[in-house]
Amino acid sequence: MKIAIIGAGPGIGLAVARRFGKEGFEVSLVSRSQANLAALAAQLDDVRVSTHEADMTDEASLAAALAGIGPADVLLYNGVGAVKALTPVLEITRESAQDAFDSGVLGAVTAVRAVLPPMLARGSGTLLFTSGISAVHPLPFLGNVGLAASALRNYALSLSEALAGKGVHVGHVPISAAVAPGSPASPEAVAETHWRLHADRDRTEVVLGDLATIKAAISRL
Repeated sequence: MKIAIIGAGPGIGLAVARRFGKEGFEVSLVSRSQANLAALAAQLDDVRVSTHEADMTDEASLAAALAGIGPADVLLYNGVGAVKALTPVLEITRESAQDAFDSGVLGAVTAVRAVLPPMLARGSGTLLFTSGISAVHPLPFLGNVGLAASALRNYALSLSEALAGKGVHVGHVPISAAVAPGSPASPEAVAETHWRLHADRDRTEVVLGDLATIKAAISRL
């Protein structure tokens, strides 16, 4: 069994690698920095791991990395929020919106198009996506990221409906809390949620944290 983690980093990506690795999965990490990939792999001593350098905003680069990985049983796309600059809603430009969509949405489309055909051919697989609470509830200060997150959520939920009965499960985890130790959305909590979405296959979406907590934190800024 193999999981491809797109947008692998030291938080959620590493935690998901450990959680799925614990279940015997081979882990393929994809990120734009080979140095970062090497650092992550060094922390996965008990996991079969491979690293693949690619830019999720570059279709050819990401498609080549996924071709090198080969058929995956699970895809985790963790690209929302990987923007050059966060733009509040009243300051969004075409360029800043494109920036958010390139990593948050278009990279996901590239990844799904690469891994989905083999999943459909064998009648099994899981597509997992991580986003933020702005995918569900508008937060003006998250402007361009919110646009991408809500589009990714629409894509994930639409995929879930289209793939019903075809053996491929879709899971989406919008995060409404700090991704930090002790939080409802600690990296380990996010990883466990993704594992349960894959293993139980009984839900499409699980929100971690709550909007009231986020709003209270924002009001204190």
